[in-house]
Amino acid sequence: MTRPRTIGWTFLVAAIALAGGYAWHHHAAETAGRNSHKANVPPPVAVKTAQVEKTDFPVYLTGLGTVQGFNTVIVRTRVDGQINKIAFREGQFVKTGDVLAEIDPRPLQAAYDQAVAKKAQDQASLHNAQIDLQRYTKLGDFATGQQKDTQRSTVEQLTAQISADEAAIENAQTQLDYATIRAPIDGVTGFRQVDQGNIVNAATQTGIVTIAQVEPIAAIFTAPEEQLPEIKAALAVAPPKVIALATDGKKVLSTGTLSLINNQVDTTSGTIRLKAVFDNKDHALWPGQSIATRLLVKTLKDAIVVPDEAVQHGTEGLYAFTVDQNNKASIQKIKVSQSIDGRSVVDNGLSAGQRVVTAGQLKVKSGTIVSTNVASSDSDKAKAE
Repeated sequence: MTRPRTIGWTFLVAAIALAGGYAWHHHAAETAGRNSHKANVPPPVAVKTAQVEKTDFPVYLTGLGTVQGFNTVIVRTRVDGQINKIAFREGQFVKTGDVLAEIDPRPLQAAYDQAVAKKAQDQASLHNAQIDLQRYTKLGDFATGQQKDTQRSTVEQLTAQISADEAAIENAQTQLDYATIRAPIDGVTGFRQVDQGNIVNAATQTGIVTIAQVEPIAAIFTAPEEQLPEIKAALAVAPPKVIALATDGKKVLSTGTLSLINNQVDTTSGTIRLKAVFDNKDHALWPGQSIATRLLVKTLKDAIVVPDEAVQHGTEGLYAFTVDQNNKASIQKIKVSQSIDGRSVVDNGLSAGQRVVTAGQLKVKSGTIVSTNVASSDSDKAKAE
């Protein structure tokens, strides 16, 4: 009985071993098949995507301009004389009426005193002539008509002379006031052109100093004549906003409004000159400074907007890669009408909520499976802030 039992156990162990070998071989074959199938499927392409937005989009016209003082005055002397005092510092902010310089007033004071004395002399002569006229009148028929007429004429002449004396006094007072040179506008002074002790006269063209008004301040810039209808339409509604930026177009310096469209187009360059005014309380703009400008002409309501990186250029025009819920990319032809600040307005081809590829397009084609890294849009960041 021991031998048959031993044989039975031997067959059982062999059967189990045979079954295990078959199962292992079958599993190995299936695993190899799956690995072979995976080897034929390319891995997902790593890309970055952004969501298509529907939002208001401001349309700006860009240009280049130069800042200039809202008012610029060359301060000159209006009388001749020696400068006794310079009362300002170069680069100083002055107010209207502030004393800038003083000219030796003694000759002008003497002229004024002389005019006052002349009036007093003529007033005395008039008083005497009036008394004589009264006497001739009282004499009645004892005074001839010629005497009366002559005396009356003398009184009238002296009266007119006093009026002339008063005008001379006024003129002398004005000349004396001109000896004190005052600021005609609010602004900042430039380099001093003359020093204390110099002789100046009203006939010279060289001024004492130049004052530029910087609050507010103006900027002159140009736009192509083709854009004139848009600019005129915007100005007809309200003064459109103008943004002044550094010449690199990145740093905003100030915000103002358009105040003037020049009355003629420059036929040489085909451009129109425009003038904008800025409050400039922080003095970020300075006369003579070169700036980049942005003129807001309209705002598109509920526009379809995508990052500029999503817009691709092909032989058949513009297109973008869209990504569906299964992370499958497809090519979509689009039409773009506006682009600024890294964003583009898509008039046709996309709708709000879709995802578009913004980076990694070189390895993507229609039907490619992608792994996405959704980048937050500018508006989403602004809302979060």
